Amino acid sequence: MKLALFFGLYTVFAALVGVYVATRLFVRTRLRRRRKALIAAGVVALFLSIPLTIMLRRAGVENPVIDLCVWAGYLALGLLSFIVTLLVLRDLFLLLAAVVKKLRTCPAVHSRRMGDTRLPEDPSRRSFLVVTSNYGVAAAATLLTGYGITAARQTPALKTVPVAISGLPGVFNGFRIVQITDLHVSPTIRRPYVERVVEMANGLQADIVVLTGDLVDGTVGQLAHDVAPLKHLRSARGNYFVTGNHEYYSGVTPWVQKVRELGFVVLMNEHRVIRRGSASLFLAGVTDYRAGNFVPDQRSDPFRAFGAVPAAGPRILLAHQPRSIFDAAAAGVDLQISGHTHGGQFFPWNMVIGLFQPFVAGLHRYKNTQIYVSRGTGYWGPPLRLGAPSEITLIKLVAAR
Repeated sequence: MKLALFFGLYTVFAALVGVYVATRLFVRTRLRRRRKALIAAGVVALFLSIPLTIMLRRAGVENPVIDLCVWAGYLALGLLSFIVTLLVLRDLFLLLAAVVKKLRTCPAVHSRRMGDTRLPEDPSRRSFLVVTSNYGVAAAATLLTGYGITAARQTPALKTVPVAISGLPGVFNGFRIVQITDLHVSPTIRRPYVERVVEMANGLQADIVVLTGDLVDGTVGQLAHDVAPLKHLRSARGNYFVTGNHEYYSGVTPWVQKVRELGFVVLMNEHRVIRRGSASLFLAGVTDYRAGNFVPDQRSDPFRAFGAVPAAGPRILLAHQPRSIFDAAAAGVDLQISGHTHGGQFFPWNMVIGLFQPFVAGLHRYKNTQIYVSRGTGYWGPPLRLGAPSEITLIKLVAAR
């Protein structure tokens, strides 16, 4: 029932977008209504192709044709996103200009009655402006899409983040945590990309490597070959993994088992103690913030994750979603390391994501807890990055002065 409601609302939304694009992008053209209707129908078909390919892949249908459809669908969706955004901005500008003009001309009504001989505005001028702006929208959307594809397919940037921790034992000063997150291995992110990420991470001399969820979009059978290079990740004190929401979409139980086979310690509301001499650092991980909606006994729980950890000693929490920060702060966490947001990934979503997450990217403080949110190492959906480049993060712990 919920699935039918979702598809119904999704189709209505797609239809509204299709009508808007067909009428506004091709306004004042010689296209007949039938052709505009076909354009609107094409937009709806594009929208529906995304969930259709997802369902087919989850049903085990995997072949080059499906992969090509995924690529084409997501690229077209990215282009369409830019077109709609630019059209909305253009139409808002036109509306504002019309309102301003109306306000300016109202006082002149009386003067026109008294003999004002000014000529009315030439409607062809407005038509020319609208048609020209439509060409501009199409050209700009195409250029932005091309740039976004190039940015998304590049090797992620290295971002080094020093984090000052109060009471950090001296032996842990300079402790190096390499974070990989939101790889989203899928038909558009395959083994060669994963190999580049592993090569880059291995050059950072990590004490630990943490993979904070959303590793895949697909089943173990479909993507085992593509994630295999992760087995070669090197670190001095181990590799650690926590689930993201997409693991629950893709089959959390087989993926947890697969990740363990790749050499990771999977932290599902549990912790490990990392010791150097007589000093200890407590590393915990929680399941995804919404995991309980899929598997009730896997509800995310930072308090359970730290268990009987003594009060003394720094506490680091791996949590896929930044929204875990509220419980993390209550549990006395010193640093939460998260992903999920992708930094918004590309315009205009990087302007909207803050409505749904307390922190979008970078290092922040909430009460006595710090949180670092990565913009992600891969991407999801349209293979685009604009204003939110991908990253591999090197977090260096330093003693707070």
